[in-house]
Amino acid sequence: MKTKLSIALLTSLLALSPAAHANFSVNVGAINVNPDSTSSPINENSALGLNPGSDTQLGITVDYAFNEQWVLELIAATPFSHDINGAGGLAGNKIANIKHLPPSLVAQYHFLDSSYAFRPFVGVGVNYTTFFDEQPSQALKTVLGTDDVEVKLDDSFGFVAQVGANYKIDEKWGLHAMVSIMDIETDATVYADGAQALTSTVKIDPIVAMFGVKYSF
Repeated sequence: MKTKLSIALLTSLLALSPAAHANFSVNVGAINVNPDSTSSPINENSALGLNPGSDTQLGITVDYAFNEQWVLELIAATPFSHDINGAGGLAGNKIANIKHLPPSLVAQYHFLDSSYAFRPFVGVGVNYTTFFDEQPSQALKTVLGTDDVEVKLDDSFGFVAQVGANYKIDEKWGLHAMVSIMDIETDATVYADGAQALTSTVKIDPIVAMFGVKYSF
């Protein structure tokens, strides 16, 4: 499903632009997701909370230019892994480990023209985040009094705001840097012995930063 989603986003990107203005580039580098680390109480009768940590992975973005100013960027990465740390009554304890993919599609406006080596840009777009492979910790199992524990996080849609810059080394190679704020909010549910035990609304809202090498086709 995740592969099909990325293909669908890229196909949509291609379909939106006339072939006469085709201008592809690929950016590869390190991308870091640093969550806002806030959540609501895990349920009304508990002081527990969820607090996700940050992670760095391989980032790959594909840029498609309509002209010198307007560009669509598809942001992808290898799966991010986060430890969900306790808050309140479980502060200092690991609750679970989760993985997620947050592919995003961003429309960018690039300042200056192509004769400049350094070109800043701003962008806005949409993000889809899917969570998978949620692994509850032993600490959570101990609190719930059973080893039959599952943690589930719902997928999320949200907005993206972005600033960044490209630096052209030559006609093919350059450097790419960007910082994005993503609106990611998910409902987390904990099941014990097959029954719903705890719930929490987790506002991840990460700052996503990437620095990499740019190659233009």
